[in-house]
Amino acid sequence: MNFHVLTLFPEMINDGVNTSITGRAISKGLISVNAVNIRDFAGNKYGQVDDYPYGGGAGMVMQPGPVYRSYESIKEKIGYKPRVIYLTPQGKVFNQSMAEEFAEEKDLVFLCGHYEGIDERVLEMIVTDNVSIGDYVLTGGELPSMVMIDAISRLVPGVLNNDVSAEFESFNDNLLEYPQYTRPAEFMGKEVPPILLSGNHPKVDEWRRQQSILRTMERRPDLIKDANLTSADKKYIRSLEEND
Repeated sequence: MNFHVLTLFPEMINDGVNTSITGRAISKGLISVNAVNIRDFAGNKYGQVDDYPYGGGAGMVMQPGPVYRSYESIKEKIGYKPRVIYLTPQGKVFNQSMAEEFAEEKDLVFLCGHYEGIDERVLEMIVTDNVSIGDYVLTGGELPSMVMIDAISRLVPGVLNNDVSAEFESFNDNLLEYPQYTRPAEFMGKEVPPILLSGNHPKVDEWRRQQSILRTMERRPDLIKDANLTSADKKYIRSLEEND
């Protein structure tokens, strides 16, 4: 899978993705991350890509020309119109189902804005998806793009050492992940749940599923209504409600 990031700060992207899981995935050739400097397409010797907003107001706005030309350079390189994600607090909030959808793409382009934003005309011309990572404002789109690249990369086959682990992490079936334990079996008076030491794998799976449901109900009850629940899950939820 190929990620292309249109940015004013390519070094920020390169420094951020070339470590940990994404760094290993890049070195193995499972993903690629291409940081494209929008200033290289400024069309002037000063590398200026912003100007004052029409109508007045504070701050500066990124000009449409450099953004469009940087996008065109990617389109020409890959030979088709790719999906373009504009990182903006006005977009849909990113979640795991969106990560799964984006992971089906061969190429993804992330457009990182700065200053007071980007000229609306070029956004209308190239952007296919407006996405936010939360209801707050950041300096630019670089950090959100790296968050999304990390989440999407984990779903690319071969990126995780154990591909099965992606199936049981938080938000699988719209549920939070169950609690995890490792050695020692006792730590400062707190013991690992006995079921995990039993060797009874069907019972362990049942316990973990119930813990995922319980944790979701306690910490993110808003997720339960859209969770993919089995009849056994619903029976367990009813038992919890009856014992309240």
